[in-house]
Amino acid sequence: MIPAKVRAAVEALASPASAWVYDPAALTARLGAVRAALPQWTVLYAMKACANPAVLAAAVDGADGVECASGGELAAARAAGARRLAFSGPAKTPADIAAAAAGGAPLTMHAESVRELEALAAAGFAGPVAVRVNRGRALPGSHQMTGAPTPFGMDEEAALAAADRGVALGLDVAGFHLHAVSNCLDAAAYAAHVHDALDWAQRAAAGRFGLRYVNVGGGLGADPRGDVIDLGALAAALGDRPRALLDAGVDLVVEPGRYLAAGAGWYVAEVVDVKTVAGRAFALVRGGTHHFRLPAAWGYAHPFAVVPGPREGAVLTDAEVRVCGELCTPRDVLNAGQRVASIGAGDRLVFADAGAYGWEISHDRFLGHPGPDMVVID
Repeated sequence: MIPAKVRAAVEALASPASAWVYDPAALTARLGAVRAALPQWTVLYAMKACANPAVLAAAVDGADGVECASGGELAAARAAGARRLAFSGPAKTPADIAAAAAGGAPLTMHAESVRELEALAAAGFAGPVAVRVNRGRALPGSHQMTGAPTPFGMDEEAALAAADRGVALGLDVAGFHLHAVSNCLDAAAYAAHVHDALDWAQRAAAGRFGLRYVNVGGGLGADPRGDVIDLGALAAALGDRPRALLDAGVDLVVEPGRYLAAGAGWYVAEVVDVKTVAGRAFALVRGGTHHFRLPAAWGYAHPFAVVPGPREGAVLTDAEVRVCGELCTPRDVLNAGQRVASIGAGDRLVFADAGAYGWEISHDRFLGHPGPDMVVID
């Protein structure tokens, strides 16, 4: 079911339509659900999921701050008025370090290596530092950051040595960053990650520094096909365990991006041709994976709804149709097969739950096609 205000925006697009439609209110609603499940926790919006200015503005207004993963994101978050910042990412440049040290809104650096710690000290960074740790078992989700060697953070032994080095350098080592997974739909597994992260952080900090910050990362699942993590089940599984740390003044941080942004964006692509080739039905659209890369990157079929238009030419009926874009590659596929009652040129296909990692990870320069319209619902 397409919300009425989204459908109105889709129908108002000029033809042939290709657009991203955003509703910041959807992010605000999801943020309210996180607040209800995790009261007293600090919520930072991971803007890598969706950096649309209107969506970012809603996150700045409703979240406690913004988690950034590049100097460009840091500049955008500052310009948007973020009250608080965290800076992550495995390959920070000297310019990134200098930007972090430049001041402004309070910023916590998630340090990925001893090199970063030494660069921060040399730059005179005065804010809190959290050492990023790669530890624990792999969690169910689309991207595992821990449970195997990855370029993110340090293993336990190296992380402890890095924390000691940071203290020796005079940095304000406040805690740990333990981002472990992306898109986890298993509430019990995610709760186990949180319990383990909090227990380990307390043990690791003991005798080294006063623990003031534990960031358990993002990973609250929102599958692009519609499923989301059960936040009620997550809250129940966490129980009262975090309360002792909260009461002791430890800042417990979660940094959702996908969960907040997924439902705030719809991709729209108008059908410009339909045909059958060797028994297979195709709908060819103005747009494709250069605007919405996630289906091709993940290898899944993103569900869509059909908004009928003034059809021209052939119409396919009761067909399982493959939706392909305008690129000169057979991999430009948004949906490899969905049955529709009818479809023809002039129809507009609306892909819901597309707001996270949609436009942000796409490759619009390929072939020089015109970019999509950007529409924000008031």
